[in-house]
Amino acid sequence: MYLSNLGHDVKIVDNFIRRTMDDELGTNSLTPIISLYDRIQVWKEKTGKDISFDYGNITDYSFLTKVFDEFRPEGIVHLGEQRCAPYSMIDRDHAVFTQTNNIIGTLNILYCMKEIVPDSHLVKLGTMGEYGTPNIDIEEGFIEIESNGRKDILPFPKDPGSFYHLSKVHDSHNIMFCCKVWDLKATDLNQGIVYGWETEEMNIDDRLVTRFDYDGIWGTCLNHFCVEAVCGTPLTVYGEGGQTRGFLSIKDTMQCIRIALENPDSETGYRVFNQFTEQFNVQELAELVQKEGKKQGFKVEIQHLKNPRFEKESHYFNAKNQKFVELGLKPNLLSESLIDHILEIISKYKDRINSETIYPKVNWR
Repeated sequence: MYLSNLGHDVKIVDNFIRRTMDDELGTNSLTPIISLYDRIQVWKEKTGKDISFDYGNITDYSFLTKVFDEFRPEGIVHLGEQRCAPYSMIDRDHAVFTQTNNIIGTLNILYCMKEIVPDSHLVKLGTMGEYGTPNIDIEEGFIEIESNGRKDILPFPKDPGSFYHLSKVHDSHNIMFCCKVWDLKATDLNQGIVYGWETEEMNIDDRLVTRFDYDGIWGTCLNHFCVEAVCGTPLTVYGEGGQTRGFLSIKDTMQCIRIALENPDSETGYRVFNQFTEQFNVQELAELVQKEGKKQGFKVEIQHLKNPRFEKESHYFNAKNQKFVELGLKPNLLSESLIDHILEIISKYKDRINSETIYPKVNWR
């Protein structure tokens, strides 16, 4: 909707597997989401703009080649992957599915670009989790290395923390390789943790709202904490809460995609942008939510759980994110008023909260 509103001709490709996963796990979106077909009709009704849609799986190469051949995209925004670290760590089947789905889907897109639209530009959603938490500053994709008196610029070392993050690392290597040997153009968006769910386009009509995940598998930590505050469940901080990460609002996710599409690099085939606007640790976020929740009359406690993940809880973390800023990103920073608004909207849908899904049930070890 965001790109359509800017005047772009947009086609969606989806197979609705995310909704199937909710059925599998007993999870649900806090917000009631209508079918994609109906949302497209509402969008047309409200804006007069068309969005086309093809139902299918991007791991099916014959299907994907047909889509590319008919639509001839100039830009490809690739969000079509299993996007969840805990889901990838449930068991062998979920690990294999995550890597098969993500890596093959991305490879198919790269081959379609090579064979059908070699001048197009791929904007691929990656993750800051590819880097891990090194004891040095995290550069944007590449780092200058000196060894034995010689220097070179090499991909920044990877230290992924789950089978999901590993799939993103493999994607990055495949994209970089294909850009090198086939002269393709791609931007790898190493994205931080996203919070919120509202955009200007969604606010046109309640029927256009997107999903809001809050459970122990799909819910990102700020959204998760806000739902826990509203339903009276202690905020579940993993371990000491010193884990520091990059964060950004869903509005800035849209901004970054637009900026990447509108500013392809003419000099190099493969580039990496770190996509986040602020850095917080988990304990800081929990305390912010606790403070604002108490203002609204909620009884908000913080509970430290044994960390089900395999990660450092106290570490150095300083990541660079200058490329988007230099291209004009105007960040929507996290504020107390935004947390208040999120809490208010969650209260509106409080009867949809399934408290049985909030606590973590997936263990890395």
